[in-house]
Amino acid sequence: MSSAARAWASLGLDRALLALLHTSPVPLPSRLAVGELAAGSVGAASLAAQLVLADRRGTRPGPVRLDGVRVAASFRGDRLLRIDGRPVQGFAPLSGFWPTADGWVRTHGNYPHHAARLRDVLDLAADAGPDAVAAALTGGTAAELEERAAERGALLVAVREADAWRAHPQARELAGSPLVVREELGAAPARGWTAGPQRPLDDVRVLDLTRVIAGPVAGRDLAIAGAQVLRVDPPVPAEIPWQHVDVDQDKRSAVLDLAQRRPEFEELLAGADVVLLGYRPGALDRFGLSPRQLAERHPGIVVGRVSAWGESGPWAHRRGFDSLVQAVSGIARMESADGRTPGALPAQALDHATGHLLAAGVLAALRAQRSGGGTPGVAVSLARTAGALLDLPGGTAAPDAEPDWPLVHHGAVTCVPPVLAFDGAPADYTRVGTPWGADPATW
Repeated sequence: MSSAARAWASLGLDRALLALLHTSPVPLPSRLAVGELAAGSVGAASLAAQLVLADRRGTRPGPVRLDGVRVAASFRGDRLLRIDGRPVQGFAPLSGFWPTADGWVRTHGNYPHHAARLRDVLDLAADAGPDAVAAALTGGTAAELEERAAERGALLVAVREADAWRAHPQARELAGSPLVVREELGAAPARGWTAGPQRPLDDVRVLDLTRVIAGPVAGRDLAIAGAQVLRVDPPVPAEIPWQHVDVDQDKRSAVLDLAQRRPEFEELLAGADVVLLGYRPGALDRFGLSPRQLAERHPGIVVGRVSAWGESGPWAHRRGFDSLVQAVSGIARMESADGRTPGALPAQALDHATGHLLAAGVLAALRAQRSGGGTPGVAVSLARTAGALLDLPGGTAAPDAEPDWPLVHHGAVTCVPPVLAFDGAPADYTRVGTPWGADPATW
C-alpha cells in the first residue's frame, strides 16, 4: 500500500478520492522509497485541504497535481535555505554518529541544553568538544550509553539494524497502529464554517505549541491553507533562529511563560479551533493541556499531537528527533555508504512527512467536526512514520542531473516555496524571516 493510501485509510476517508491525486517523480535519492513517502504525505495534506475547500464552497473537489521537484525541495528546505546569501549549519558539532566499544551511537546536541546534558552524561567539562566526546564514547557499549543518556535527559541512542528495532518493545507497541491516529475525545456541537472562503481554512485559528520541524511543518501547512496560526513558545530555551526562519513562514510567533501568564494563554485557547502539541507526551499536562483536559474545557477544538516515539510504550516519554529515530529504526544502517559507517536519508524526511501527515489529520478532523460535531484528536509520531517508510518497497533513484530547485526570495532570506497543492494554493509566502517570538500573544 502506498504511503498516501495508508494515510488516507487511517483518516477513514474514501479511497476512491485518491484518484484525484497526481504527482510527478520526487528526486530524493535513497535506498529507501523516500520520494514516495514525501509525495504521499504532501499529497494527503493537499487532498485533505481540497476536500475542505470543496465542502465550504458546495462544489466537487477537483484534481490535485503535485510538482515532485517542489516536494523534494520542501523536504530539503534546510539545505536550500540561505540567509544573507549563506547556507545554515544543519547540525551542531556534538550531533552525529560516533563509534563505541561495540557499535555506533547517534547523538543530538543542536540545542545548547542538549549539548550540556550530553557532556554531563559523559562526565566532560562544560566546554568539551567533539574530540573529547569521541574519546569518552569509545569506552562504553552502545546499549549502556543509550540507557544512561535516557536516565539523564540526554539525546543519545544506539544504532540498530531494522530487525533489532522491530523486536524492540517500543517498535512492537507501534506495530499495526494507524499511520495517523484518529480518536474522539468528547462530545461537542458542530462549530460550522464561515461563508465565502478563498482558501480551505480561512477564519480558522490554530494555536501551535510545537518546536523543531515536524510540528512547525504541520502548522505551516495549515497557514498555507489559510488558517491564522500563532506559534507560542516558552522564553527558554530559545528556538534556533535559522530553524524558525525555515519552517515558520506565514505564522506569527509569540513567547509566553505559562507559569507567569496563564490567563493570557487561556484566552488564546478559548479562541482557538485547533491546538497542536509537540512536546513529549504528558509534558504539558500540568498546564491542563492533555487531550482529555482540552476536550473537557474547550469542546469542539481539534487536538493534534506529534511525538518522537508514540504516546504509549516504554519509550513514549523519551526525547527524540528525526536523526535519532533514523538511527534506532535501522534506516541509518540501510543508508550506509560503505556498509560500516551509518548514513542518513537525503532529507529530514521523517520530520517533514510526519508534519504533513499531522496537517492532513487536522484537516480531516476539522471537516468531520464541522459536519458532525465532536472533539477530534489526531496523533502522529516519527517512529510510526519510520516504520511506514521501511515497509515501502524499492528506493528512489538519483536524477540524471541536479534539479532546478524552486526558490523564493524575501529580503535577506531565500527559501523553498509553499508545497501544498489545492485550488488557489499560493505560490509564495506573505511572511518570511520575522524574528522568533516577536509577535504579541493575541489573536
